[in-house]
Amino acid sequence: MMTGVWVALGVLLAATVFGLVRRRRDGVLRAAPGAGGDGRKGGDDRVDETLRADELGVELGAKATLVQFSSAFCAPCRTTRRVLGEVAGMVDGVAHVELDAEAHLELVRRLNVVRTPTVLVLDGTGRIVRRAAGAPRKADVIAALGVAIP
Repeated sequence: MMTGVWVALGVLLAATVFGLVRRRRDGVLRAAPGAGGDGRKGGDDRVDETLRADELGVELGAKATLVQFSSAFCAPCRTTRRVLGEVAGMVDGVAHVELDAEAHLELVRRLNVVRTPTVLVLDGTGRIVRRAAGAPRKADVIAALGVAIP
């Protein structure tokens, strides 16, 4: 009987820790692997990942592009669409592109998109400089553009 209580408490503790860690990491725009600076982990020799207009189906922004991978039943995707659209409207030369993850499976696999929304911040050449899994805050997106736009 007592063993069941300990198991239940252990599961509850593990779930709480998982939830707190996920909440803290959700939507945080981090440097993309291979982007240099704080995004490069020790020994990471991956080349910078870039996206072209033909891969996205639209022209890249002159200064930066905000790419959002979404899915049909993703509630945070609506919030992310609004935030990225507002930021793109505020900053000249910045475009917002929303892609349906199911319709772009090759890109999803290549870029290791494991959940929606996933947001990529591209510089003017299409190089991925920041990435977030989850809905980012508007202030964080604006700060990420500071890295993408020289």
